[in-house]
Amino acid sequence: MEKISVAVRFRPPNLVAANTSPASSGGGGDREWRIDDTRVSLLHRAAGPITGASFAFDHVFDGAANNERIYGTVVRELIGAVVGGFNGTAFAYGQTSSGKTFTMNGSDADPGIIPRAVRDVFDTVRQADDREFLIRVSYMEIYNEEINDLLTLEGQKLKIHESLDRGVYVSGLREEIVNSAEQVFELLQLGEANRHFGETNMNMRSSRSHTIFRMVIESSGKDQTDGGDAIRVSVLNLVDLAGSERIIKTGAEGVRLNEGKYINKSLMILGNVINKLSENGKQRGHIPYRDSKLTRILQPALGGNAKTSIICTAAPEEIHIEETRGTLQFASRAKCVSNCAQVNEILTDAALLKRQKLEIEELRKKLQGSHSEGLEQVVLKLRNDMHKSELERDRLAMELEDERKLRMTLEQHLTEQQKLEAISSDHFTDSIQLDLLKTPDSKSVPDGFVACRSRYSQDVEFSPIPENLDNIAEEDLWTRLNKGCVTDLDMLEMTPNLKRESSFLQEKSSAAPLEEPTNAICQRLAKECIYDQQQLEESKARCANLEKDCDVLRDENLSLQQELSESKLEADSLVAEKQAQLDDLRMRCVALERDLSSSRQEAHRLATEKQELAGQLGTERQKMDELKQDIRVICGDLLQREGQLTSIYTKSKAIIESCKASQVATLL
Repeated sequence: MEKISVAVRFRPPNLVAANTSPASSGGGGDREWRIDDTRVSLLHRAAGPITGASFAFDHVFDGAANNERIYGTVVRELIGAVVGGFNGTAFAYGQTSSGKTFTMNGSDADPGIIPRAVRDVFDTVRQADDREFLIRVSYMEIYNEEINDLLTLEGQKLKIHESLDRGVYVSGLREEIVNSAEQVFELLQLGEANRHFGETNMNMRSSRSHTIFRMVIESSGKDQTDGGDAIRVSVLNLVDLAGSERIIKTGAEGVRLNEGKYINKSLMILGNVINKLSENGKQRGHIPYRDSKLTRILQPALGGNAKTSIICTAAPEEIHIEETRGTLQFASRAKCVSNCAQVNEILTDAALLKRQKLEIEELRKKLQGSHSEGLEQVVLKLRNDMHKSELERDRLAMELEDERKLRMTLEQHLTEQQKLEAISSDHFTDSIQLDLLKTPDSKSVPDGFVACRSRYSQDVEFSPIPENLDNIAEEDLWTRLNKGCVTDLDMLEMTPNLKRESSFLQEKSSAAPLEEPTNAICQRLAKECIYDQQQLEESKARCANLEKDCDVLRDENLSLQQELSESKLEADSLVAEKQAQLDDLRMRCVALERDLSSSRQEAHRLATEKQELAGQLGTERQKMDELKQDIRVICGDLLQREGQLTSIYTKSKAIIESCKASQVATLL
């Protein structure tokens, strides 16, 4: 975005107007304008600065500034940008008789912006050795809201159209191709002769219409052999606006009054457009470009694709203070307008094909290069992480299920122990019942053999029991029964299988002798209950932690799946886009091949015609040689006859002379 460049120019004081104004009698008025480099302020001679009448701009020029200084400060940089491919617009705005036409056209001693810009364009073009240029010019006026072509008398009441390729343009406008500044000046003189001027009380030669001088500059590279470079097309608009006027001051009547109404209306719409463009984006609303043909034509220059410079002209006399203040307010609002200027390039089919080929090659290199490998590695890493998370989730789910089963077992065991504790807390008064609950004493049968097989033996394959068992179990017998395996009870206690441990505890509790005191049993059961409760709490805590880990892994898995799906969608969209581009390029290549084949056929036909013409030319040359030979023979005959005639003429002359001599002699 680039702000519009705004400059203010005060013309020298008009002594005639100063002498005729009532406020200036007696040595001048009470108010005057103070002009600095970038600021204009309204002062009261006695009270000092007036509040709300101070304005700041990019440049401010006083009455001593000439057109050369204004052009070099405001417009010269714009001309270089236009030759480089940017659109550019420069126009003068102000009240009538403030110096707009002099600023744009100038005089013979001090040329204005338009002639200086024309010469500068051609000088810049000649210095550009790497590009070829084609320049077209047109000149139009807007008179009473009707567009007239100033370069031809037939171009009256032209219409405005808009297209995607050309944008806003005037249909039927004559454009002349020019090669030098002198040709442009001749066309300007022709246009000025057809322009509408009139006399008012404020100006002897007042502009009664808005004029737009337009230069279209096309350029392409000189080394362009295959048509692969883009063509730059830029437009330079140099506008001389008619001045706003008051009927009281101009004394306009009849036709001049009607012209002034149209002028003031178009300038008012221009001010409305500038007001809308200077507002914030949210408050801007509709911009009334179409309300006037002037704003419609200048639409790209106002908030569009162009570099724009505005020169606001003002009168320093006190009688024109209100008009000058309005002009400065317009300039202040215009200074807030931003344009988005960019180089205008038109791509031919060959240039577009070349650029797209380069883009496809770059994308192909990226896909085949490290970027593709890195993307594949990222996708593989995401897949591996997702697989690991799934395995970890399954493992945690299994552990969670085991923990739940263990917790249920521990709760069941704890319930049974609580029941046993309740039973053991009762006082047994009947000794017979207590004796019945006791295990028989093994010491009462010293010679007997008791074999007590543990429940763990159910899971192991044992050797067959020997046929003859003695009363005493020897060590060899136990070795043979266990296949040489010695059971380590400590190892069995450290086995992590809690089911076996619970069964072992049940067996141990069931095998505990009833001879143990009731208090000891209660204490032991209480300890076991506390231990089981601790294990249950630990298992619950572990279950909660496992559930949290499972949720975290589930979330990570979902995020990884989402990232993977997004990467797949992005890769698919990229592949689809590039495939569409490749298909488009293939279609264009096919079309170009067809055009090439047709061009080759046309070239072959032209070559055939050339050969035929060459044969005809040889025949004609042969005929011409024969004619030349005949001419030579005829010339020889003519020379011979001429010699004969000369000799005859000499002889006849001699005969005549002799006859005359004989006649003279006879007379004598």
